[in-house]
Amino acid sequence: MKSFNTLKFEEVEAAIGLITMNRPETLNAIDMEMLDELEELFKILKDDASIRVILITGEGRGFSAGADIRDAVTYRESNAFSDPATFLITVQERYASLILGLRKIPQPVIAAVNGPAAGGGFSMVLASDIRIACPEAYFVASFINIGLSGGELGTSYLLPRLIGLSRASDILLTGRKLWAKEAHAIGLVNRVIPKEKLIDEALSYARMMIQKSVGGLKLTKTVLDQNINAPSLEAAINLENRNQAIMVFSSEFFKLVESVMKEGKEPKD
Repeated sequence: MKSFNTLKFEEVEAAIGLITMNRPETLNAIDMEMLDELEELFKILKDDASIRVILITGEGRGFSAGADIRDAVTYRESNAFSDPATFLITVQERYASLILGLRKIPQPVIAAVNGPAAGGGFSMVLASDIRIACPEAYFVASFINIGLSGGELGTSYLLPRLIGLSRASDILLTGRKLWAKEAHAIGLVNRVIPKEKLIDEALSYARMMIQKSVGGLKLTKTVLDQNINAPSLEAAINLENRNQAIMVFSSEFFKLVESVMKEGKEPKD
């Protein structure tokens, strides 16, 4: 795996990769270089079957402050800000591709939120599959606080699906801080763990996942992505049926069933 300037990536245990956003002096704000490097890393991970689960966190005292707003000041007079259409292509869609790229990698993603997660950092947390946080962590949909729409980088899609429309409206319309304790209470965060144990907790989830079959993990992530918008129960079940038919004919199914039976346990779905 190549090295990066704004990221650190390591295989912390067999089949488990850890992405650490590494701009602690800016609270891991996402600049154009980090966007490029995350895009490159996601392309690598998409084709890397040896890495089966991804952890993502931030270096230093926080997860990520989101887009580096200093870029907006720096580039205000550049061609990128010459008109809305140019800005859409050169800036807005590039940042949005970060969230799409995170969702498209086949590995389940566990966000270990070690401090503030604001703006695009908050969006990355929402785009992860499992979210754990330390008590000092907080979340801010800060877009509306700087004169933008609260619907940014997938927040208006992901957040209502996680916590419901009313609670999402509260967070997106006010731009207020949501501390880890409240985030856990409303179902946004799976667990709140002391900061020094955060990565260990994320690893405990990852270790359980890598005991499952490769196809089982990938197809579970896919079915959750697609069936959240299924037009009907029947359509959702049809996709589940298709996935199960594929997995029954994989090499894993009967091997695991036989293993369970040898242990003297009743096989379970």
